[in-house]
Amino acid sequence: MTERRTYSYLGPAGTFTEVALSQVPEARDHEWKPVHNVGEALSDVLEERSHAAMIAIENSVEGGVSTTLDALATMPGLRIVGEYLVSVNFVLVTKPGTVLADVRVIAAHPVAYAQCHRWLGENLPRHEHVPAASNVASALGVLDGTLHADAAIAAPGIVQHHEFDVLAEKIGDNDNAVTRFVLVAKTTAPAEPTGADKTSLIVELPDDHPGALLEMLEQFSTRGINLSLLQSRPVGDALGRYRFVVDADGHIHDERMADALLGIRRFSPRVVFLGSYPRADRKIVQYPERYADEIFVEARDWLRALIHGEPED
Repeated sequence: MTERRTYSYLGPAGTFTEVALSQVPEARDHEWKPVHNVGEALSDVLEERSHAAMIAIENSVEGGVSTTLDALATMPGLRIVGEYLVSVNFVLVTKPGTVLADVRVIAAHPVAYAQCHRWLGENLPRHEHVPAASNVASALGVLDGTLHADAAIAAPGIVQHHEFDVLAEKIGDNDNAVTRFVLVAKTTAPAEPTGADKTSLIVELPDDHPGALLEMLEQFSTRGINLSLLQSRPVGDALGRYRFVVDADGHIHDERMADALLGIRRFSPRVVFLGSYPRADRKIVQYPERYADEIFVEARDWLRALIHGEPED
């Protein structure tokens, strides 16, 4: 009999996070637990209330999700085991009977609100904004009156779960907006490489000096590794101290990636390895032939022969 597992996600039902979780084949027919924030989702995993948690980590418009990046940097014992992409657009919803001319105050999650500035400026230029914890929370707050707002920005799926009037559809500024989600579990060995993989880490610079960031980046560039994300976040213990969130193309089992990680470990006082996992787009990672695994293996064998006094070919 299959063990029943629990997956935490930012709820309630109807969020983009729920859409991301629906892409995980192994989560189907198991329990999905809605939570209030990223910290709660990750705590569920660490305290074994959940097998894994789905959280948003990056948006193509707004960049990295700071609450997620900071949580992953400060909550040890977690690994990213997969990533999933969700196309993002929004609707403006309200209680039945309200028309667009009645709208003065709009409830919205800050990230969603930032992605609808153009439409709001053109159609509701004098509106006020009330922040909400999530897209669904903004809509439900309007519906039950707990938020002082006339309408809410929400994901289109909200209308499948609650009775709303939709005042406008596709109000996002960017039709190509995508949010990247990651599935996070407790620390575990990385899955075998697929050839279309990504490695995520968080790296602190050793000190603040000219070229410090360049020295860190050279650990990747000199090994032919492309970075798809580089974002700074304050460490928080002093002004001017930063950690860097890095997404690198490749897998820890790749010789070039392993060599880069050794270089990063020698360079940085603190490195958080978040995981090596398949890319959501399944795009095969390309790299110059001189960085192929066998080149690294041959170089190590050559050095070993020199140390043992073996004659060179």
